[in-house]
Amino acid sequence: MGYLRLEYLWSKIPYVGLIRVPEKFRRLGVGRAIVDFLGELLRERGYKVLMSSSQVNEPSAQAWHRAVGFEECGIIAGINENGIGEVLFRRVLGKQMRGREGD
Repeated sequence: MGYLRLEYLWSKIPYVGLIRVPEKFRRLGVGRAIVDFLGELLRERGYKVLMSSSQVNEPSAQAWHRAVGFEECGIIAGINENGIGEVLFRRVLGKQMRGREGD
């Protein structure tokens, strides 16, 4: 239904290098479920944060990041082809369960 490629910045900070969900499975919570699962796994292993990013010209990708619990934490200007910047996102592990408190 989808997949996520996990990378590590500077060999220590978990980073979502890629997440893909086929069109027919989008808007069903698949991406959120993948990120939630990874977040719980990383938290159990002692990590405190998960990083991700999207290009500054991708408003739908930025909206998705915010919807699944990421917060914008910076921009790297001009890093991509044609000088397009990259928006950095951080998800504090343990906070991703918003909306599920009390379960």
